[in-house]
Formats: sequence, C-alpha cells, structure tokens
Amino acid sequence: MSKFTSRPVLRWAVPAVAAVAVVGAGVAAKTLAVAAEPNLPPRTAAQLLVDLQTAQLDGLSGTVVERADLGLPALPSLLGEQSSELTSLVSGKHTLRVWYSGPDKARLSLLGTQGQSDIIHNGSDTWTWNSKSATAQHYKKNGAEADPTQKGPVPSELPKSPQEAADLALKAIDPTTQVSIGNSAKIAGRDAYELILRPRDTASTIGQIRLAIDAQEKLPLRVQVLAKGDSNPAFEVAFTQVSFARPDDSQFVFNPPAGTKVEEADPGKAEGAGKQPEHNGQQNGEQPKSTVIGTGWTSVFVVRTGQPGQASTDPAEEKKVQDAINQLPLGNGGRTFNSKLFSVLITDDGRILAGAVTPERLSQVAADPAAALK
Repeated sequence: MSKFTSRPVLRWAVPAVAAVAVVGAGVAAKTLAVAAEPNLPPRTAAQLLVDLQTAQLDGLSGTVVERADLGLPALPSLLGEQSSELTSLVSGKHTLRVWYSGPDKARLSLLGTQGQSDIIHNGSDTWTWNSKSATAQHYKKNGAEADPTQKGPVPSELPKSPQEAADLALKAIDPTTQVSIGNSAKIAGRDAYELILRPRDTASTIGQIRLAIDAQEKLPLRVQVLAKGDSNPAFEVAFTQVSFARPDDSQFVFNPPAGTKVEEADPGKAEGAGKQPEHNGQQNGEQPKSTVIGTGWTSVFVVRTGQPGQASTDPAEEKKVQDAINQLPLGNGGRTFNSKLFSVLITDDGRILAGAVTPERLSQVAADPAAALK
C-alpha cells in the first residue's frame, strides 16, 4: 500500500457512516481480461489490485476536485458548495490543493469562495488554519505522545484524496465483492486503467465503486462511488492536475498571517483531562460500546453513545447537536438520516446505527438483542 495515508495527517479517521458506505467489507481478486485502449498494455483485475497495494509514493502535488451529491437532508452543519470549511466536503463541489514529500511532510488546502482552510504537517508539528476566522492551532508531538491529529473532531467526514478513498475501498477484500475491469481513461492528462468493485449482496445501497489507476505510477487518480440504480456518481474525488515530483520544503512551513489568533494545543488536555464526569456512561476515558451486525457491504455499525445530545459538556454545543437531531424525521424506531449511499438511525435510547442499507434494515437490526449494547 502506498505511504500516502500512512502518516497521521493523511489518515484522518473517516466516521463509520462513510466507511460503511464507501467500503462494505471486501474484494475477491478475480483474473479478468482488460479491454484497454491500444496505448495501454492489458492488465488483469488481480494485477491492478497488486499495483495499488504495492505502489510507492515519494512526492506529489496537485489539484483535487471533490463532488458529493449524497442526497443528504438540509442541516445547518452541511455548509455546501464552495465553502472553505473542511466539514463542508459532505455536500457540493470543492477544490483542494495537496502536497506530499516523504512520510513526514504533507499539506492540504481547501479553497472556497470566501476563504481557505489548511492542514500542514511537518515532522513533529501540525498546523490547522482557517482564513475566514483568522485562527490557527498548533499541535506538537513529543516523544511517545499520541498523535495530536487523532484527537478532537476530524476535519471531514469523507476522503479528501483519491488515495484515501482507494485505501478505504481496498479494505474490501473478500468474496462479497465482484471485481472487473472498466474502460481506460485520461485523468489529469495521464493514462489510467479502471477497476470496478460491485457488491454481490443486492441489499446494499451501493451500486459500484470505480477506481481510475495511473498506468505508470500505479496510484489512484480518481475514485467514484455510485448508488444502486444511478448512473451518476454520488461521490467523486479526482485529480485535475498532478505531479509526482517532490514539492519544495517551503510548502510545509507555516507562517501565520498578520492578525491570526494562534492557539497552542495541549494534546493531554485534548483528551478531556480535568473535565467533570459526563453522563453518558463513558466516564474515566471509557470508550463507547460498539459492534457490527452482519457481514460484507450490508453490515451495520452500532454504537451506544448515551442519550443524544449528552456527549458534550459544553451546553451550547450540546444544544446545537440536539437541534440538528431534532430536525431529522421520525420513523423506524428513532430519528433517521438517509442519503443515496447510506442510512443512519438514532434511537431514543442513545444508539446510532449506520450502514449502506435501507432505514428498514437499520430498524430490524436495532431490534436484534446483539445490537442492544447494554
């Protein structure tokens, strides 16, 4: 597997909802003939899978366009097209610039019509910066400390590069997935093969995942996720320009612009040290209870987090979360949150169920004693 996502700043956690929607559970590598354009030597699906898993990346810079048409409900937290907030990637079209230089230097910039958000990782230092709010946070990793980029809220719910999306899809390696070859294509001016992953279980809301793989560098240039019965991608992330030369070191140096408020983040305090006990059954650092019901693309992730809206000790934040939940429609045993690719059920007893399945399937799982998590 490429090293692109092996470092903390490039492997931001994708919440279970998106992971289930994009990944399912597995791919069986079958040897199939390639119907490639004349300028590309034939390769089998199995060979392309090996290419993706063994490709090496020393340097990269480029422009990425991300499109999300998930059919999500209109909530205030979904900021939509051309926002410079990283959380807006769940909806609309967005342009990002990426730079990578070895395992310890990476940068991502989300460009919006009203500002820019950056994440810069350079050795033991990680910076986050938002031009609209004129704020920046600095994380310093010291010795055996846990990675500060793994603490606090993740910057986005969806993959932010073709490599990150492909890494998720490649976790699907078992007989629940059919693998085939698509048409070769030109992506960002480069020749690419296409690998297609389809769930064998027809109950999945995902129709297929299409990966365009650079013919020379063996790295993904585009990833598309299509809902069942839909010919247009519900989610796509693709390079429009890419170079595999190492960027200049100056790209990874952050100099706060004048007027920027800089906060030195304390990784130890980020874990909640000194907070009053929470009332969700997770005192003293106890992790939420969770389980997975089912297998393959139609598996359902279940987590018990306590009563909805009680996970935060900040009253304003708690009210914001609860107000967003209250906007969701009632049905199937709780509040439902549905998209083209996945469904979410928030039950009254504090459980969240998510999967690339229908809301009715989530309701059935919620009644399963194995999903009670008591």
